[in-house]
Amino acid sequence: MGPLEISAIGFAVLVLLLVVRVPIGVAMIAVGFGGLFFVASPKIALNYLKNDMFYLYLDFNFTIIPLFMLMGQFASKAGLSAALFKSAETFLGHRRGGVAMAAVGGCAGFGAICGSSLATAATMGQVSLPELKRQNYSGALATGALAAGGTLGILIPPSIVLVIAAIAVEANIVTLFQAALIPGILAAFGYMLAIAVYVRIWPKSGPTGPRASWRQRLISFLEIWPVLLIFVLVIGGIYSGLFTPTQAAGVGAIGTGLIAIVKGGMRWKGIVDSLLGTASTSAMIFIILFGAGLINSFLAFAGTPRFLVETISALDMAPILILFAMVLVFIILGSLMDSLSMIILLLPIFWPIILGLDFGFASVDDLRIWFSIIALMVVEVGLITPPVGLNVFVINKMADGVPMRDTFAGVLPFLMTDFIRIGILIAFPAITLALPRLLSG
Repeated sequence: MGPLEISAIGFAVLVLLLVVRVPIGVAMIAVGFGGLFFVASPKIALNYLKNDMFYLYLDFNFTIIPLFMLMGQFASKAGLSAALFKSAETFLGHRRGGVAMAAVGGCAGFGAICGSSLATAATMGQVSLPELKRQNYSGALATGALAAGGTLGILIPPSIVLVIAAIAVEANIVTLFQAALIPGILAAFGYMLAIAVYVRIWPKSGPTGPRASWRQRLISFLEIWPVLLIFVLVIGGIYSGLFTPTQAAGVGAIGTGLIAIVKGGMRWKGIVDSLLGTASTSAMIFIILFGAGLINSFLAFAGTPRFLVETISALDMAPILILFAMVLVFIILGSLMDSLSMIILLLPIFWPIILGLDFGFASVDDLRIWFSIIALMVVEVGLITPPVGLNVFVINKMADGVPMRDTFAGVLPFLMTDFIRIGILIAFPAITLALPRLLSG
C-alpha cells in the first residue's frame, strides 16, 4: 500500500473511534501507535513511547498552558463572568436584541482572561441564559448567540489554542497574540451585527429591555475593573516586551487568584478545586498532544506529508483553491473533533504544503502568521457547525426546553458572519498583519 492508502486507513479508524465516543486523546494514541507499529516497526513505536514522549513534555513553551488554565479557573471563582455580562447589559440591554449582544460582549471579555472556547461558552451560558429567558428571548437566538460567542475564547488572546498553533508552526507566540487581536474584535462585532439583523427580521425573538441610567452604567463598569486590570497586565505586558508569555501567564494567574480571594470570596476549597480543574484539563491537553505526536510520526514514516506536498505541487492549482480545500477539511472535522485536537493534528500536516505555495508574501513569517490565524478562525467555525459543533451541544444542554434544531438554526446567522470575515481576511492579509507590523516598528 502507498502512503495515501495507509494514511486514509488511519484517519478512517480515527473517525470510527470518535464516532463510537472513544476519547479523542485515547483514539489518537491508538491510531498513532498502531500506525507506527505497522509502517515502521514495533521497536520504533516503543522507542517513541520511551524517548519522544519525554522530550515532548520538556518543551518550555508548554508551561504556559496550565498557567492560563489556572487563570481561567480563578476568573470563574471571582465571578468575573457575571460582572462582564451585567456591565454589557447596562449599556446594550435597552436595544432590540441588546441582551444577546451583551452575552456576546461578555464572552469576548471573559475569553480574554480564559482562553478556552468551551469554558467561555459554559461559564457565560450559566450567567446569561436565565436573563435571556426572563426577557423572553427566543431559544434559537439565545443559545445561538452564546454558542457563537463562546468561540471568541480561542481568538481573543491570551488563548491556549493560539499557543499550540504557534508551537505547531514554529511561530513567535507574542506575534501570534498580536495578530489575533484584530480578527477577534472583528468576530465580536460581526456577531453583534448578526444579532441586530436577526431581530429586525424576527422582532419578537429579541425584545428591548429597560434603559439603565448612567449611574447604573458607571457602577457596573467599575465592577469589571479586575478584568481590565488583568487584560492590561497580561496582554499589555506581552505586547510591550515587559513579560514573556510564560511570565505573563504566571502574573495573570496570581493576579486573578488574588482577585478571586478578595472580590469573589474564594477560600481554600475554591483554590483546591481550581488546582484540580487545571490539572485535569491540562492533563487532557497533554494527552492529546502526545496522541497527535504519535499520529504525526506515523504519517512521517508513511511519507504522507512529502507525498501530499509533491502531489499538490504537481497539480498546478491556484494556491487559493488549495487553501479553500484545507478550510473545508477543517470544517468537516470540526463536526467530530474539538478545536485543540484539530490544530494539533492538522497544522503540522498543512503548514509544509502552504509553505511550498506562492501567496505573494514578502516573508515566511508573514505567511506563517496569516495562515495560523486563518486556521484558528476556521477551527472556531467548526465549534458551531452542524451536525455536532461542541459549543452548540454545551449550550443546548444548559438551555432547558430548547430543541437542538432551534440551537443549530440559531447559529446559522453567526456562521454567515464567520464565512464573510474569513473571506475578508483571506483577501486582505494586511488586516491580520497590521498590529504585529505596527508593534514591531
